[in-house]
Amino acid sequence: MSGSDFSSLNGRTVLVTGATTGIGYETARLLAERGATVLVHGRTAQEARAATDRLVSTGGLPAERLCPFGADFSRLEEVELLAGRVVVEHPHLDVLVNNAALAAPERHTITVDGNEIAFQVNFLAHYLLTNLLEQALTSDPGGRVVNVSSSLHRTASIQWSDPNRARRYSRLAAYAQSQLALTAFAADPRVTAVSVHPGICETALLPLYGHSGATATDGAVHVVRLCDPAVEIVNGAYYDRDERVAPAPAATEERTVKRLNKLADVLVGHTA
Repeated sequence: MSGSDFSSLNGRTVLVTGATTGIGYETARLLAERGATVLVHGRTAQEARAATDRLVSTGGLPAERLCPFGADFSRLEEVELLAGRVVVEHPHLDVLVNNAALAAPERHTITVDGNEIAFQVNFLAHYLLTNLLEQALTSDPGGRVVNVSSSLHRTASIQWSDPNRARRYSRLAAYAQSQLALTAFAADPRVTAVSVHPGICETALLPLYGHSGATATDGAVHVVRLCDPAVEIVNGAYYDRDERVAPAPAATEERTVKRLNKLADVLVGHTA
């Protein structure tokens, strides 16, 4: 399925985090092909600019539809600066795609903000960004958030007393915890949100899943579908590719969602 198989998204503005490679890059491309203005986020301004230049030169996309934004999600201060710039330049945001992710490293790694790096980059940064963009996302009816999650959230548990997993660290468990947290965050009622597992794809995260997968474009199609206002969504829903299925029970348990929000507020130093 190509971008031309979808309806037009003219007039829509979408921020895609982690849009310089993999599923994020292909999501940005498909959205722009359909007429959306895409805010292309990268870890640095240079990486974001290189991605937009590539989309214009190889995809034939109009440069005015692509806006580069840089922010290193391992530094929460940069997330705040990103949100501030988006609010000023795009006060009406139709969709936020929380896609940026990294595989937890082999060695336990703590960010300058004091958080385990996968938990921060994959979840806490998106938690903070979503909260800071809440007004832009709800300025008109129909604003939504699409969290690009993982089927590995089903294997996870949140270590409430040790979310940084300092006492017992496993890279796979740390990654899975971050994905469970991101999936549960979709049940937050402040902004309409869903989560989607785009399938196992040939991206930098593939080694966590296996040796082969679908293309990044195949995964992006499932993300883009949920960005379309013509696709009705239910707050907190979870999709495995294009099929709505039940997530792990913890992802929708009210007590867990509330507890997660309180923990995240403490870890990002922000009260929503």
